[in-house]
Amino acid sequence: MPNYLIKNTSIVNEGKTIHGDVLIINGRIEKIGANISTQQNVQIIDGENQYLLPGAIDDQVHFREPGLTHKANIYSESKAAVAGGVTSFMEMPNTNPPTFTQELLEAKYAIGADTSLANYSFFMGTSQENLEEVLKTNNKKNEVCGVKIFMGSSTGNLLVDNPLILENIFGKSELLIATHCEEESIIKKNKAALEAVKAHLEPADHPIIRNEEACFESSWKAIQLAQKFDARLHILHISTAKELQLFSNLRPLADKRITAEVCVHHLHFTSDDYASLGNLIKCNPAIKAPENKKALWEGLLDDRLDIIATDHAPHTWAEKQEDYIHAHAGLPLVQHALMLMLKYVKEGKISMEKVVEKMSHAVATCFQIKERGFIREGYHADLVLVQESPYTITKENILYKCGWSPLEGTSFPYQVNSTFVNGHLVYHLGKFDESQKGSRLHFTRG
Repeated sequence: MPNYLIKNTSIVNEGKTIHGDVLIINGRIEKIGANISTQQNVQIIDGENQYLLPGAIDDQVHFREPGLTHKANIYSESKAAVAGGVTSFMEMPNTNPPTFTQELLEAKYAIGADTSLANYSFFMGTSQENLEEVLKTNNKKNEVCGVKIFMGSSTGNLLVDNPLILENIFGKSELLIATHCEEESIIKKNKAALEAVKAHLEPADHPIIRNEEACFESSWKAIQLAQKFDARLHILHISTAKELQLFSNLRPLADKRITAEVCVHHLHFTSDDYASLGNLIKCNPAIKAPENKKALWEGLLDDRLDIIATDHAPHTWAEKQEDYIHAHAGLPLVQHALMLMLKYVKEGKISMEKVVEKMSHAVATCFQIKERGFIREGYHADLVLVQESPYTITKENILYKCGWSPLEGTSFPYQVNSTFVNGHLVYHLGKFDESQKGSRLHFTRG
């Protein structure tokens, strides 16, 4: 594998931006400094007028393999990820079959090893019947990112609402527990109330059905369980202002037992966008009224919200064109999330250092990922070079297997020029080198 010396670049890392060089030897960051010279055989990359960032780590994606590969697969979506500066991902268990056994979990890792261009980890799934299998994951706490619980509405048998099962998972799991929090009984009540007065439901009804109360009640239930058992809880895709009162910024992230994330679509869209985008932005939890977006930005910037993720969830165009009730919920976002956040940097909404913190550093800290997420000597060289240069999303440059994006037509001020995964230049100026695959993520949980 070639070694690299990135010269004269702006290195964005750990709250600072410095001008300098980065030497990559045998897949790791050998040295960071000014005017680095080396006797080793290296390829020089001129980083002038570019920013060098640690690769983004997306802790919530749905890559649809196995069983749903007409929508996406690990290869196609990891390719989109690295083109967008995402060098590692953690994938969810709602595939077909769901990831309910250790054998099915390891089968996903085998697919990742064979096909993923990015580094990978996979969540263990939970149901009302697989508690014994879930707790076997304790033996892999340094090899698996976490346990996923759908504590609200979900498809198939992924919904877990049995109090005894929930108490056993929160009380006995040694891994981080990641939850999707929406209260199913509230959702059903809201839907029935709307159906009583409307002949046909439409996309704009989605945030009324899956409202703030449904999110808050479920998140509060998860937090009560975590506090009762001192479990390590991470609540996914916070979407409401009301939920922010449940989270604190009084402790450093590394000391928190309860953490939360926000997804890029909840920072970007509001319920006003259903008029033009309809089912294309139907997702769970729903994109809600503008005051929620405003509060989410405040919570992100003051560290009540710890991580920015995507919840990348591709569906085919045909699946999105069905009537509201039958249209599938989810948005493809992993290729464009970093560029979307850098658009907000350009607009003065957030600093580039804060974006790096929330999309790289904080994810590594939250999940205790070993030797990734920072530009540090000795760490794996998961790196991204971005440049201020106009870039517009078109059908021709969308890499998702589903072939569409809710952001199509959006122009970004920055674009990704180069992506390194484990020191391998997997993406450079629009071209891919697929000769090396990503690696399984490891964790330092003791």
